[in-house]
Amino acid sequence: MSETNQQPDFWRELKEELAQVGQSLADGWSSAGVNIRNQLRMLRGAKVDYVVIPLEGPLPERAQPPRSFIQRQLPLPPQPTSIEVINEQLQAIADASNVKGVVFVFRGLEAGLATLQNFRRMVERLRAAGKETVVYTPYLDVAHYFAATAADRIVTPPGAQFNVLGLRTEVQFLKDALAQIGIQADFIAISPYKTAGNQFSQAEFTPEHREQLEWLLDEQFDMLVQGMANGRHKTAEEMQTLINQAPFFAEDAKQHGLVDHVGYEDELPLLLAVHEESETEGSDTPPQANLQSWEKAMPHLMEKVRRHTRQFIGVVSLEGAIVMGPSRQPPVDLPLPFVGGDTAGEQTLLRLLRKAEAMDNMAALIFHVDSGGGSALASDLIGRQIQRIARKKPVLVYMGNVAASGGYYVSAYGRHIMSQSGTITGSIGVIMGRVSMKGLYERLHINQAYLDRGEHIGLYRNTTPMTDEERQLFRNDIVEIYSQFKQVVANGRNLPYDDLDPICEGRVWTGRQALAHKLVDSHGDFIDAIEQAAAMAELPTDDQHTIPVVNLYPKNDDHVLPQPFPADTLTGLAQWALGEPWREWQGQPMLLLPFTIRVR
Repeated sequence: MSETNQQPDFWRELKEELAQVGQSLADGWSSAGVNIRNQLRMLRGAKVDYVVIPLEGPLPERAQPPRSFIQRQLPLPPQPTSIEVINEQLQAIADASNVKGVVFVFRGLEAGLATLQNFRRMVERLRAAGKETVVYTPYLDVAHYFAATAADRIVTPPGAQFNVLGLRTEVQFLKDALAQIGIQADFIAISPYKTAGNQFSQAEFTPEHREQLEWLLDEQFDMLVQGMANGRHKTAEEMQTLINQAPFFAEDAKQHGLVDHVGYEDELPLLLAVHEESETEGSDTPPQANLQSWEKAMPHLMEKVRRHTRQFIGVVSLEGAIVMGPSRQPPVDLPLPFVGGDTAGEQTLLRLLRKAEAMDNMAALIFHVDSGGGSALASDLIGRQIQRIARKKPVLVYMGNVAASGGYYVSAYGRHIMSQSGTITGSIGVIMGRVSMKGLYERLHINQAYLDRGEHIGLYRNTTPMTDEERQLFRNDIVEIYSQFKQVVANGRNLPYDDLDPICEGRVWTGRQALAHKLVDSHGDFIDAIEQAAAMAELPTDDQHTIPVVNLYPKNDDHVLPQPFPADTLTGLAQWALGEPWREWQGQPMLLLPFTIRVR
């Protein structure tokens, strides 16, 4: 080898050795700091019986980006507590030898089933570390009780009522109502199971729509009942019987073994106190447990020494409706058609993913997806970038409450896909539609006059119902795009293309069903995803190491060019038979979940 070829290797190896020396020095300094702080805590006799952690709201998976200086000066509502932050707190508590356990105070959860399962996984991990877990909840509906049953003990106030009554799904069909005001919705789907437009184009359940909701309801109810039964040491049949007999008042729920204590929050120190004979003899003051908030308890927690890896795991989140253009988060919750108010823009996601692709110290990428889909074109462009990164380094797709339709499309090229058993996924299919306002315009005596040039210039107009020719053009589009969607699934999941229709054609699955159909690889929460990604990147996963996890947030609107590929791996982007870039919902191919499912 020539001297010019050896020189870059020399500098690269020198840089690597210097980085390792720097990391060793940093680990040594950190270890010394931990030991000193622990010695001071031991001298002070620092001890906390229970750390109190209040939980409320949606519990988003990842923390939001830090607010700017100007935002911090405004009277904005506090950012919601994330699963990420709670996991960090619980890890510190698990490490602390001077803490007995945790009290979770429920203040009104609005989380999906997969998020509730993530909470249960956190509690399971904390209990495995030897900590007692207690839930205090005035709410005893399905969602809160399912989460609470993961704990060792459940405490509820006397006025609470056990309202775990079962599950129900409701759909409002608007076809006849729209007709009353002169609006007609025409939708074309790849199969009767792709039901995203049924709410607007049908007057009642179609057989396929009903069948799909039935199996999802059965799946979710089975997971909820089994989880609650396991948590309360009952059989599923016993729990089902109690659900059918509900509601119960708090004392009755205690008698049935559904909760452990009935009391108010201010009585928790008494309820959780350890009553020992030697302490109570000759004393008029009953013992009380030492309960502290996280902020007050944190300085007293004993720490554990861990080494840090130089390489990190990057996290990019895709949340909300998938659209062309930049991501947007409206200042208020204004629902878009079919899906939530947040949008995941292809421009923002490509910028983040291309930056991630260029990061040499990023050992693996976790692509967090929580979306019911959206634009077919945007989904394809984002999915292409995931495919590129996965060729260079491990990409683990972590699915949140929903990763369906376009949300599944962008996930398919991940090397490993992880979901919760209650995640809603699949919906591999395409839908296109158009809404005619002709009747409404006539009622309002609005006369729209226009001049045309071009045979199909009016293909996306809203002034007339869809003609047979236009319907066939839309049909041709969705057949082509569905074929491409299936090819992405076949390539990404290594499944035979010709065998995909029975698990595709718009069918929606729970994560448990998706695992059986090989659409996902495993179940777990985000900590499990980090451990899996670390193993894929050959990073240490033992308890003696900490792997940095870095959330990648958009900081500007600069265009980032894709990294060059060697000539032998170049592949072209999928070509879409669309005239203009995607601008609005109407008349465009959509990879969209047909409904939103909430557990309450």
